[in-house]
Amino acid sequence: MTDLVLKDVSFSYPGGFLAVDHINMEIKAGENVAIVGQNGAGKTTTVKMMNGLLRPTEGQVLIGEMNTKDYTTAQISKVVGYVFQNPDDQIFHSSVESEVRFGPKMMKLSLEEENRRVETALKMTGMDCYKDENPYNLPLSTRKFVTIAAVIAMETDILIFDEPTAGQDIEGNKRLSDILKTLHEKGKTVITISHDMEFVAENFKKMIVMAKKKIVRSGTPEEIFWDFETLEKAMLKQPYVSRVCRALGFKGGSIRIEDAIEEIISR
Repeated sequence: MTDLVLKDVSFSYPGGFLAVDHINMEIKAGENVAIVGQNGAGKTTTVKMMNGLLRPTEGQVLIGEMNTKDYTTAQISKVVGYVFQNPDDQIFHSSVESEVRFGPKMMKLSLEEENRRVETALKMTGMDCYKDENPYNLPLSTRKFVTIAAVIAMETDILIFDEPTAGQDIEGNKRLSDILKTLHEKGKTVITISHDMEFVAENFKKMIVMAKKKIVRSGTPEEIFWDFETLEKAMLKQPYVSRVCRALGFKGGSIRIEDAIEEIISR
């Protein structure tokens, strides 16, 4: 499996706008990591450097032994899969199945292996019942799962999701949680940008907090959601469970409903 390391990385867009300012980050193989922060913190620019869509202006992005500066985006995409925030930036086939099949087909796999990957990805995301549909006949929230299935079918070591919960209802978020759990069980590294702190609290063991183009802190959700200095710097709110527990006078650590229940019973 593959570790991901960013060493003193900065990125400036044409015109000189600095989007990421000398950050260092290490994500171990198999970790499930949420990157959080307000708009403009540098999150999307950072993850786009992880799969070669952008190249660092300074520093190095290392994927295992690969330095992204030395490889094409197509080569990197075989190791790092990326799900865009807007699925319409990614979909270009006229059926769900053909969209999901495109990546494995380009890898020139055997037909048997190609079929296995497509069927697995469609089933995991719940898109098997839509496989003959045109993706653009589906609601935006469902189209997101089409692009997720397409990336899963590539079977990359690392998968990046940019705001997958945006526009999802409770059922969609539950499906996303199940997908993350399955990928984690398969040993995949999953990196997710999210503004949904409840979703982060429920689904991740590690958080990386960004603000003003820098990394403010990394740690567990239990640590970060009760670190009010970090939350203030990044302009983030605690999950609602933590806010209730704080209002009740609890000292810290509770981020999930079961945590709050245990705390209440113990009192």
